[in-house]
Order: sequence, then structure tokens, then C-alpha cells
Amino acid sequence: MWCVIAHYHELALKGRNRSFLVRKLINNLKLATSDLDIIGIDSLPGRIRLRFTDETSVEPLWQRLQRRLSGVFGVANFSLAFSSPISPKGDLSQLKEALGYAIRSQQFHSFRVTTKRGDKRYPKTSMDVSREIGGHIKELTGCQVDLTNPDLTIYLELLFESAYVSFAKMAGAGGLPLGMSGKTVCLLSGGIDSPVAAYRMMKRGCRQIFVHFHSHPFVSRASQEKAEELAMLLTQYQWRSVLYCVPFGEIQRQIVLCVPPPFRIILYRRFMIRIAEQIARRYRAWALVTGDSLGQVASQVPDNLTVIEDAAHLPLLRPLIAMDKIEITAQAQSIGTYETSIIPDQDCCTLFMPAHPAIRPKIQTIRKLEEKLDADILVRQGLGGVYKQEFRFP
Repeated sequence: MWCVIAHYHELALKGRNRSFLVRKLINNLKLATSDLDIIGIDSLPGRIRLRFTDETSVEPLWQRLQRRLSGVFGVANFSLAFSSPISPKGDLSQLKEALGYAIRSQQFHSFRVTTKRGDKRYPKTSMDVSREIGGHIKELTGCQVDLTNPDLTIYLELLFESAYVSFAKMAGAGGLPLGMSGKTVCLLSGGIDSPVAAYRMMKRGCRQIFVHFHSHPFVSRASQEKAEELAMLLTQYQWRSVLYCVPFGEIQRQIVLCVPPPFRIILYRRFMIRIAEQIARRYRAWALVTGDSLGQVASQVPDNLTVIEDAAHLPLLRPLIAMDKIEITAQAQSIGTYETSIIPDQDCCTLFMPAHPAIRPKIQTIRKLEEKLDADILVRQGLGGVYKQEFRFP
């Protein structure tokens, strides 16, 4: 029987919570493969098995599964494997027969056998099994054993009455199963940084609600279109997404009328935080997420970060805070958002942009400036014009 064996790493350290987290991971795997020919997903000791509906079309299904499983958080690695019965008393004859047939399709001159026992009741040790199977393959093929740099590694995973054999392991996304850490609201700008911030929070188990601020009709719809495309791309990692597009141009205009140019960016960000927080409360999200990287632009210097965060009542998370632009760009490329993020557009912060933004503002000064504005009315104004979109994958 052909199947896929998926391993987890971090979940194995969670003690009494492990069974709950494994069930969460299995549910996520079902969502990620809902349109594929998978007959069942079940938990085995220390691993998860995905069984095929039709074993005659294993190869094309495996190609599609690789792309899907590589984006499921909580999976450390996975492999295409076939199963063989083994005797609980230690007889490996059936496994040898099945393995001898399977390696005919492999091209190699040297090999090694790596064995793990998922059930310690099995009477032979991992080393004993590796020696016995390795000797059988050497006798069968004439190939040499090479423990350091083999052409082929044969992975054996032994349970009590069955063994799973694979010839390659694919890297998974790692992290924690999506949803185990609740929901957070990500301020999605349309640039390179915020999609990466959203991805990194998903990897720690947080489902993202996306909020994008735009200045249409003062500028084109380009930033909205980018935000929609980015939300769609990120949905492949959480399968169900919501994007709120918030009209922000009129709020900016009110700020421009009352606030000196150096402080405008700070007030823009503070009002974004207030509006995003109201959306977060609708979903019982426990935190806000931004793509801030320390010192990257004027609004991300320490004093400005502190003053902007003062407007928040929920925790404000910055998963990219210690990453530089090269690191962020590399991750954007790896998750598939970079090409969309670099499409030229006018985001709302470029509207009425001051020539010299403040970098050491005093919180007392900012609060005094905000007294000239009716914050509650401006927040309600932004929420009143919100446009909501939903995305699904697959």
C-alpha cells in the first residue's frame, strides 16, 4: 500500500497537549488536501499517514501533494512510502521481499539503511534491522554500503506489525498547527514586509485576518488590487481568509488640516491601529500584527514605534523587528509573495507624505495634536466604509 508519512517535531514536545495538537494538524491536512484523492488521514505513533484513494495514479498525486504539504504548518518532513507487514516476533521476510521489488526502480551504486522504531515493543533494535536489511540489499544488488555519502538512503519506520519504506524525505513548513494560537489581525500594506509578517505568525499557529488601508479615490486602486492578490496568495497557508479594505484618504485629509507635516505619519499609523483593533474585536483576535523592521524607515525608529504602539490596547506584534531587508526579501521570495509586492503602486502612506517626518516625537505632543481631531468619529468613518472580501483555498 502506497501512502504519505508526515512527521512532526515541535508537537512531540507538548506533553499532555500533544494529542489535541495532532488532531488539529490532521484537520489542517484534511483542509489542505480536500480536493485531492485522499481516502483517509490518521495518526500513527509519532507520525501521520495519508492514504490514497487510487494507488494506480500515485505519481501525479504525489507531485500535487508535495506542493500542498510543504505549506502545512506543523509538518517537519514528509515522504512517499509503501507499507509492508512484519512479524511482531521479528521476522522481516515479507519486508525484504517488498523492498527487493521496490528498489528495482532506483538507480544507485551505494546505499545506507536508516531505521526508526515507532513502537519499542518490536523485538529487534533499529541497528539490528538496518544491518539485516542492508545485508539483504547488498546481496541482492551487489551495491556497497556507504554510511556517509550514499547514492540512496532507505528509510525504514517500524511499528509493531507493519513497516513503512521511503527513499527520500521532503522538508515541511515546520512550526505549529494553524489555529492553535488563536487569531491575530495583520495590517497588510501591499509591500514586501507585511505578507512575510503574516506568514511568520501563521507558522506560530495564528490564523490571520487581513486589514488593508487605501486612499482611493485620491490615488488609484493599485494598492487594493495588490492587497487582494497578496491575501489570495497567503490563503494557501490558511485555506480560509478575510480581507477588510478600509478607506483612509478622508481620514488623512482631516489629519493634514490639523497636524504639522512632521507628525502626520505617526498619526496615520495611530488611527490605523485604532481601526484595526475594532475589527480585531469582532473576531476575538488577541493581537495586531505589523511588518515593522527596526530602523527601516522613519516610522520604525524606536521613538516612533513606541508612540504608535501607545494607541493600541491589544498587544502589537512585530515578527520582523530584528530582520533586515535582505532576509525579509528572501523569505518573501520563498513564500511566493515577492513578485506581487514589488508591483508599483501608491499606498496610503505616500499620500500627503511629509518631506521630513519626526523621529523623536514626545507622546505628550502627539496626544495634544490628537485633541484637535475627533478620534471616535474618524474611527467610525473608516469602519463605515469598509469593504470585506473572503478567499478560499483550494
